[in-house]
Amino acid sequence: MFTTTVWIAEGFLALFFALSGVPKILGTGIDRWVGFDDVPRGLTVLIGTSELAAAVGLVVPVLAGRGEWTTPLAALGIAVISLMASGFHLRNREWLAALETALWASLAITVTAARWDKFATAPALSRHDLVPIAILVLLPALLVNLVVLTRRTA
Repeated sequence: MFTTTVWIAEGFLALFFALSGVPKILGTGIDRWVGFDDVPRGLTVLIGTSELAAAVGLVVPVLAGRGEWTTPLAALGIAVISLMASGFHLRNREWLAALETALWASLAITVTAARWDKFATAPALSRHDLVPIAILVLLPALLVNLVVLTRRTA
């Protein structure tokens, strides 16, 4: 039951981020997302590419039966992207969009925790070596969000 629930969560994350990443890369349908009018095109493509790569990284390794240890990293990447987006929306006083991205981040963090045991199959790093790396990835995202939240928008 637990594995099925995690698969459903991964499926939702992968579907949402694949469907939101492709339009950002192609530049079509971008008007559906709040706040992208002020974001430079290059940054929009980078965000879309990151979302699509994370969506693929969530599902493909497990389906292929190879590299399953990358699944929690993909979920962690989605959490970071979502937390950064949440800070962006909070700064622009877009409360509903901020709540939505925070909920996606919490789902991604849950998948990361549920798939954490996959790190045992990682090629070179042990599970204990990856914890500081995960903290180093999440800490800048947290700091950026705190800085953004403390600044007032004009």
